[in-house]
Amino acid sequence: MRISVILAHPDPTSFNHAIAQTAIAAIKSNGHTAFFHDLYQEQFDPILSCEEIAKGSPLPAAIRKHCDEITAADGIVIVHPNWWGQPPAILKGWVDRVIRPGVAYEFLEGDSGEGIPSGLLKAKTALVFNTSNTEAQREKDIFGDPLETIWKNCIFGLCGVTNFHRRMFTVVVTSTEAQRKGWLNDIRKDIDIFFPKVK
Repeated sequence: MRISVILAHPDPTSFNHAIAQTAIAAIKSNGHTAFFHDLYQEQFDPILSCEEIAKGSPLPAAIRKHCDEITAADGIVIVHPNWWGQPPAILKGWVDRVIRPGVAYEFLEGDSGEGIPSGLLKAKTALVFNTSNTEAQREKDIFGDPLETIWKNCIFGLCGVTNFHRRMFTVVVTSTEAQRKGWLNDIRKDIDIFFPKVK
């Protein structure tokens, strides 16, 4: 299988980077191929221009590469921190520019864009790993867990990805080394479950 791994955190020493590297190592250990993009390290441009909006618009080579990889992917892994109940802006820009009409979804004939799109992604499984400094119960009770809604319902659910799993690690700022080691072990277990070893 080909698994697309997208990381969005500006600090290369962050726990998000440890999550991404653990996921990639587990993916490869299970006999799969990983397409990896560290958006900050690559200085991904998150700005969607007017000229890029329409389906079939000419795309810069870097964006076309991302689109080709996400089209070919059998699975997707997203890693990011929870910032104000949202992904970092660079990752939102990646969604804007890569999860695009004709690549990830399309509207059926006769639908001018007001209906429910038909998903085009080949990947049927998406994993989202995010860090937070808010207790999980407070995130759910007070804020309604917006990241679950964004990724599961607003993005992957509309793009044909039917198997969705999200794991939130919290509270990172006060976590111990032992906790973080346990969390990384959870990442390995999730990869083994959703992208098992090739037989």
